[in-house]
Amino acid sequence: MPARSPFTAGTRKWERLGLAGLVVALVTAGLLLAVDPVDTDDADSRVRAELQVVLDDWAHAVRTGDDGSLAELIDDASPELLDAERERIAAISAVPFADLGYELASEPALPLPPETIARFATGEVRAHRVHLRYAVDGIDDIPTRRPVTVLFVHRPQGWRIADDAPDLAGAQTVTWRGPWDHGSLHLATAQTEGGRSLVIGHPDNAAFVDDLAGDLPSVVEAVDDLWGDSWPRRALVVVTSSHEEFSHLVGPRHDGDDIAAVAVSDDVDHERGIATGQRIVFNPAASDRLDDTSRRIVLAHETVHVAARAGTVDGSPMWVLEGFADYVGHRTAAEGLATGPVDVQRIAPTLTRQVRASGAPTSLPADGDFIGDRSALAYESSWSIAAYTADQFGHDTLVSLYRALAAGPLTDEHLDDVLTDLLGVDTAGFVGGWGRWLGERIRDIR
Repeated sequence: MPARSPFTAGTRKWERLGLAGLVVALVTAGLLLAVDPVDTDDADSRVRAELQVVLDDWAHAVRTGDDGSLAELIDDASPELLDAERERIAAISAVPFADLGYELASEPALPLPPETIARFATGEVRAHRVHLRYAVDGIDDIPTRRPVTVLFVHRPQGWRIADDAPDLAGAQTVTWRGPWDHGSLHLATAQTEGGRSLVIGHPDNAAFVDDLAGDLPSVVEAVDDLWGDSWPRRALVVVTSSHEEFSHLVGPRHDGDDIAAVAVSDDVDHERGIATGQRIVFNPAASDRLDDTSRRIVLAHETVHVAARAGTVDGSPMWVLEGFADYVGHRTAAEGLATGPVDVQRIAPTLTRQVRASGAPTSLPADGDFIGDRSALAYESSWSIAAYTADQFGHDTLVSLYRALAAGPLTDEHLDDVLTDLLGVDTAGFVGGWGRWLGERIRDIR
């Protein structure tokens, strides 16, 4: 859920002419230089350099809490922005940053509607896309980058910041907001296998934040036990206190009230096995809806996504990704998975009812099933597929199956090949075995 192009100028070779011709040539050259786009580019480069200095000063003021410098950077016509920045400084002081900065994006300035320019008594107004670059100490080996749209205005004393989330009437503007933009913070730390993990929330959710920090060491150990130690083995967890904050952090596609938590990331380099900007973000309703057991299940589920992110390609089958994460979550909470009938019916009540009503499944869940009314059945079915695989073929085979099927979109033929190579059965045989396994564990099946 983040190369600048250098400006180059060509040279002109003038032929030697007579004196009159030379005069004409020089006049012509002067006219060309007056309108040559190189000058325009050079001027733009100078302005961009000046804006970057302003951004550097802004970041320094935020990190150090320098209110005097901040007041000089914010335009006098934007007192509400200055107030918001002061609140941000107060909240952000609690976060152990290893790096924080703002970088002017390489794209040209955004178009400005007349009403935006009219707000200021100057024609020198510019809007630019900017990257907020930050790294949390002990968590981020590589800084993460988030988009911000900044409106600058030129005053006699230089460029000033007028807005960090302007409405430009039709231009696509995005400004990411972090937890520190949503009020004062409450932090809790945990020492996990890979170093310090961190949970960030707000005072109204302090107890839930502390509980998650208490869960993290054993959750990371449990994920290690199944997945292995080829991941950072630490996490940054954010507990939101409003739907607006949750949406800012996870995006509008994943901010439904039925979602307890989401694992998000920045860039993923599959060749190097590196994922940056990984965060586990909890819905504001989670603290009320989750008990001790379900909280650990959700935390373990999302931690699996953090551990497996660098080896997981978008478009891989959801039944593999979500089923494996759910399996680890339930296994973590129960400290070992029993496969008797009570457990299947307790963990997968929707699936149990479906099997009793219609018989065993005859196909694997489709990606579209994980959205809407069929999502509960899809998640429970996927968990049961992972549980069946672990029970019948072993945990090592379950992990190998995940790694093989999480490499991107699959054809039916590819799925057949992977299942045959790892399990000795094709898709039909795999689905049939899963159905029989369910039947043996759900009482009163028709």
